[in-house]
Order: sequence, then C-alpha cells, then structure tokens
Amino acid sequence: MHTFDPGYGNDPYAGLVRDHPGPETYPPEHFRVEWGPIFHRGRLDGTARVLVIGQDPAAHEAITRRILVGTAGRRFQGFLAKLGIDTSYVMINTYLYSVYGQHSGNAHATDPDIAGYRHDWLDALIADNPIEAVIALGSLADTAFHTWRATPTGAAYTGAYQHILHPTYPDSAASSGTDPAKALAKLLTNWNAALQALHPTVTPETPRPLVPYGTTLTPDDLGTVPEADLPPGLPAWMRSDEPWASRQGSTPADKRATITVQVPAGARTF
Repeated sequence: MHTFDPGYGNDPYAGLVRDHPGPETYPPEHFRVEWGPIFHRGRLDGTARVLVIGQDPAAHEAITRRILVGTAGRRFQGFLAKLGIDTSYVMINTYLYSVYGQHSGNAHATDPDIAGYRHDWLDALIADNPIEAVIALGSLADTAFHTWRATPTGAAYTGAYQHILHPTYPDSAASSGTDPAKALAKLLTNWNAALQALHPTVTPETPRPLVPYGTTLTPDDLGTVPEADLPPGLPAWMRSDEPWASRQGSTPADKRATITVQVPAGARTF
C-alpha cells in the first residue's frame, strides 16, 4: 500500500489553487515564476494541529511540487516528531514562488498583494483545522505571520506561536563566515527553547517524552517526510536527505532555468 497526497480537489483549496497569482503579483526579476507556484505540504483534510509557515520553495520543491522536502524538511520533520506530531500538520510558505536572491524576499516582505493571497490560505487553514500552534521558520515567515495577525481572522487566533530559526540557518550562516559549530549550536538552542514552550500546548498524536537536542544534529534528530505528503508515484529517494536536485548553469540565466536531478547512489538499482 502506497499512501499519497490527493491534491487540491476540494474547496476551499481547489478555489485557492485555481485563483493563484502569477507574474502580475510576483515580479519575475525577483521570483522564479517560470517554475510555477508550489502551495503546501501536509494535511488538507481538517486534521492539522500545527500550522507551519516557511519561506520559499527551493530546487527540490520545484520537482516534488510540495514545500519543505529537502534538508530543511527533514530537519524540521524531526522537530515536529519531538512534539509527538507525525502527520497532523500543514505547511505553507511565505512566497508561492522561489525567491531570486535574498534581497528580493526582503523587498516583498510586506507586499500587500502577495500577503492578500497568503492570508486567504491562512484564513482557510485556521477555519478548517483545530490548529493549536503556528510555527514560523525564519524572519520572513515571522513577518508573514504578524502581517496576518493584523487582519480580523489573524487577530482572532488564540493558539500558540513560535518563531524559530530556519532549518538551514547553520548552512547559510556558515557560508557567510560564521563558525559552523557555533551556527548549529545557535539553531539547536533556539529550537530547544521553542520545544519547551510548545510541548505543553500541542496535543501529540504519539505521546512521547520531550528529548531536547544535544550539541549537534544526529541521524535520530532527522525526520522522514511521509509518503502521504507527496503526489503519487514519487520515488522514496525524493524524501531523503540526499542532495538530489541542484540549480546548475554557466551563466545566471542558465542556472535560473536549469535544475539537475540525479538519483542518489544508494537508491540506484543499476
């Protein structure tokens, strides 16, 4: 038996997908609109207890058509597992389209047209699910949440909220010159504080003792993206921690237009 995400057949999500914005709202000079919008990952059946706001889709997400499936997804899946949340979550991004340069994301952090469509998703998810907590991954997601909080539906939300460092913070910080060990330690300290705050609030699917992170990420700290989160037929290695998709090209234009997909060595049958 293979489980899979049935997609967006029912309202309000079918209507949201039909009416999604394009280049008229997301300027192509700031967003990779040519790869299409990527809407969510997780439950759209009214069972989500945790609502997650991410940032924007990366190369892996452009292929799987679901958000947070690469390294960031597996790290954060492990965070949810520590709360006893294995499947009862739903995730959306701050942006439907991949940001073309970090400055572009910051430039549109409070864009009213982009925010308006995102608010429609947040309103629908809050109305359709017993959401107990919202978790924002990174500063752009934090801005997105507080922008929504200024709306009538957002103001009425009474659940928990935590803004945590994005799962790939250690990687981006290290690329900017921060000591990798210190960057990872900062992430884990931040995540442990959020776990302590959320653990008494979120009703677990599988009650388990809260085991905080140590001084580094271990294999046990990584979660597996459930098969039921992805469209039918995608191979298991697309849910692994292997870097199977990357943007490549000899010029910025070629790199923007090209994603190379390679089956990881451990998943090959030839």
